[in-house]
Amino acid sequence: MRRFFTGLLFIAFLLSAVSCGETPPTPLPVITLPTKAPPTATPVPASDEEAVAQLIRAEGEGVVQQDIDRLMDIWADDGVIADAKHTPEDAQDDAKWQGKEAIRQRYVNLVFPSAPMQAEAGDLQVSIEGDKATVTSTTNIGDEVSPKGDRWTLEKRNGRWYIVSLTYNLEPK
Repeated sequence: MRRFFTGLLFIAFLLSAVSCGETPPTPLPVITLPTKAPPTATPVPASDEEAVAQLIRAEGEGVVQQDIDRLMDIWADDGVIADAKHTPEDAQDDAKWQGKEAIRQRYVNLVFPSAPMQAEAGDLQVSIEGDKATVTSTTNIGDEVSPKGDRWTLEKRNGRWYIVSLTYNLEPK
């Protein structure tokens, strides 16, 4: 019997020695994320004409990239978009989106679902008087070309230009 208890004590000793001598768990590796590269600075326009043209290009880029935050940043709070429906002399049939929330809904619900791969305003005719600008442009959206089909108005407010209105589909059919 003594031998039995001695054997049990020896086994208990071995078990306690093994459990005390366990190697600690391997720590998880620490992952260091790469530092984020600073964004490229937006070029400062040399003139009001250049600033206005940049804003109109930014609108087209925002449409293609479906970047609603960028689009909302370039529109004035009281902005208006109107679809002239190819009847430029008759404003009665125009569809309108007034205010930033309506403009946001137009982009999200009407423009983005078509996922245009290209939306560019070309042939810009810019007229600036003080803090107000009027621009006519030919817009290319995908395969659709609208010669002189868009009229933009912009205003400089607190030193920054904003799009105040866009009327499109001005070319008669």
